[in-house]
Formats: sequence, structure tokens, C-alpha cells
Amino acid sequence: MIFNKTIECMERAALRDLQGERLRDAVRRAYESVPFYRKKLDAHGVKPSDIRGLDDIVKLPFTMKEDFRDNYPFGLFAVPLREIVRVHASSGTTGKPTVVGYTKEDIEIWSETVARTLGCGGGTPDDILQVAYGYGLFTGGLGLHYGGEKLGAMVVPMSGGNTKKQIMLMQDFGTTLFACTPSYSLQLAEEAAVEGVDLKGLKLRVGYFGAEPWTEAMRAKIEERLPVKAIDIYGLSEVIGPGVASECLEQDGLHVFEDHYYPEIIDPATGQTLGPGQKGELVFTCLTKRATPLLRYRTRDISSLDESACPCGRTSRRMARITGRTDDMLIIRGINVFPSQIETVLMKVEGIEPHYLIVVDKTGALDELEIKVEVSEQLFSDEVRKLEALRQRIFEEMRSVLGLNAKITLVEPKTIERSLGKAKRVIDKREVK
Repeated sequence: MIFNKTIECMERAALRDLQGERLRDAVRRAYESVPFYRKKLDAHGVKPSDIRGLDDIVKLPFTMKEDFRDNYPFGLFAVPLREIVRVHASSGTTGKPTVVGYTKEDIEIWSETVARTLGCGGGTPDDILQVAYGYGLFTGGLGLHYGGEKLGAMVVPMSGGNTKKQIMLMQDFGTTLFACTPSYSLQLAEEAAVEGVDLKGLKLRVGYFGAEPWTEAMRAKIEERLPVKAIDIYGLSEVIGPGVASECLEQDGLHVFEDHYYPEIIDPATGQTLGPGQKGELVFTCLTKRATPLLRYRTRDISSLDESACPCGRTSRRMARITGRTDDMLIIRGINVFPSQIETVLMKVEGIEPHYLIVVDKTGALDELEIKVEVSEQLFSDEVRKLEALRQRIFEEMRSVLGLNAKITLVEPKTIERSLGKAKRVIDKREVK
């Protein structure tokens, strides 16, 4: 289903004209209404009149996550507080939370783009959407909720956790669409197996998974264990929340709703713009957001942009699945390691569960990498030599892919802590010593 065919299938030349017009307006509003942006643009010798079209976007300075914290809580707002109808914020686990405001118009835009997200996965007004993202300051729950209502679906605001009840409502309500983190979907499948519930007998059809990096191998595990087409969705609170981009049923890149959120890919080291297909850091400019303008925000997410035509008919550029972040890359003995590389290896190994923990520590002057992996119930009760063979196989696969030796620790089933939100996959003990 294409929710808004006029925009989602717009000719590229017409879309570019619209983006240029909206960019000029966004820069003007940011300059006139946000002292932070006025000071920053002046420092770079840029005036709103210098931005005549999309090609001029490279003249603008970048916005960083630290800028939100430096202007905490409301310093980046462009409208009076009486016009703010809601705020959301990041978790603040690495400092002050990043606070984002929304006007009524912003909420309407957000609802629209999340409705497009649901449409990308085939969602219709006849569907029943169960939202298992957390509600609250986190944008996931309310973002999917309002988008589901905009679509016209029946929304079940279950929020995160309470897995037994999630399964019960799926059975009783006939849930067809499900939204949560990819790691939580596997936890739900695990609980269903314990309860003796055959998920394949439910009416579930599509799962919308985001909020944490995941791999194609993880997708295969999800689609094997749940009766859903697993759709990758993307968003971040600083931009709007979920609804920035989504895979369609082709599952070949995420359509960016770029009439509202303009994407760029840059070299993270130099800041230079990269061309189609080149991998680098994803940058977004909000073209229409009223409460919290955002110019060239560096997401730290690693992706690329695809300008080729999609069989679904949508004309927006597609961003590649996020493969990691410039700031969660682990440097171990001089080698760059992304958690997504480790997950890809693990998901291909028979006999283990899709739950793991990466622990980085230092012995003397040397970095040490340990990967804790849950073994399946059946294999863990098997003979020791089979477990050792499995451990050795994972060790060799990791050495081949990562180019270094990792300690592989096989642990009992269900011993790695589960998360109701974003899964915590990495513990870097070097940072706390």
C-alpha cells in the first residue's frame, strides 16, 4: 500500500524543487528563531540568502548531538513554549538527554511519515497494529501509535514488556501488524515456545523492527520463528522519531521520506559529501519541522544512498541498512570491529541462540575480546566434545572475519540478560578503568 502516492511517487525533478524551497525556508526559520543557529551560521559566514537550492546545503555547518546537550533543555526550540504540544527525549545514558519539541504541525507530519512506514510494509486500515515499543519520552511507542491511527488501523498500545500478555493479545485480538525492537521479537518467540503457543497459527503478517542495529542474518532468524515479513524501519529522536525511513516489501533498502527529512552521506573524517552507493556517515536536515529545526545533523550511523528505481513505485532514495556507528566501532589491537560483523557470523551458526554479549577488556597493554554466546537447550545438554567443537568453529569463523582472536564463551540458555528496549550487546570495560 502506498499511503501518499502524490508525494511517495513524485518525479525526482519535482521533488528536488520542493526540497530546495523547503530548505530555504528551514534555514531562514532556524537563523531567525534559534540563537544557536544564528551564531553558528554567522561564525561560518553563511546567511539564509546564501542558500538558493539543494546544492547550497554543503555551505551549512553540521549539527552534533553535543549541541542538544549544550542547549539543554529548550535552547534549540524555534517557537514559544506555548506552541509546543509535546516533548520527547533520548535516554540520556551518556549525559543530559537530547530534548526535542513538537508543534501540532510537527505531530501531523510525524504521523504522516509513520503511516507511510506502515504502508511500506503493506499495512492498511483493515489491520490491527500491536505496538510493543516503549511509550513515554522514547519516541518509538507514541510514534508508531499516531502513525497507526493516521493509517486508519486499529492500534493496540501494549508498550514494551509483559511478554505473556503480548502473546495473549495477539491470539485474542487477531493482531496482524507488530512493532518492536528486533531483539524483543526473538524474546517473544522464545516465550511463545515455552508457553506452547504456535505463533505460525496467528494472524500476524508484518513486523516493523527498528531502534537497534540488526543484520540480514537476524532477519532470517526472525522470519523463521515468527510468521511475519520483517521490515526494517529507521528513525531517531533528534530528527523526529520513527518514520524517517522504511523498507518496502522488496526489502532492498529503506525509502527515506525525503520531502521532510533530507539525507546526505559524508566521509566521517573529512565531512565531504559522498556520492550514490558510497558508504559513510548519514546526515539529515529537517525540511519542515517547526519546533526544533535541524540542519545537517550527524547521526553517526553508517549507511549509503541508492538512487536506482524501486519496483514498488516509490521514487525516494533508499538508504542501506545501518551496518554500525562511527562511535560504537570497537578498535581492538588496531583493528576496527563492528558488532554487526560479529552478529552476522553468529546468526549463521547452528546450535546457538540469537543472544550474545561482546565484552572488551584489557590485560596489561593488550585488548582482549570475549564473545559470550547462548547455546541451545538441546546442545547444552549434549556431550562436552560437541560443545568444544562448536566453540572452536565460532572461534575460527570470527578469526576469519575479524582478523583477530576472540575468546568464545558458551553459556547456558537464557543466561544473557534480555532487554525490553534496545538490546545491550557490548560491554567495554576499558572505558571504566
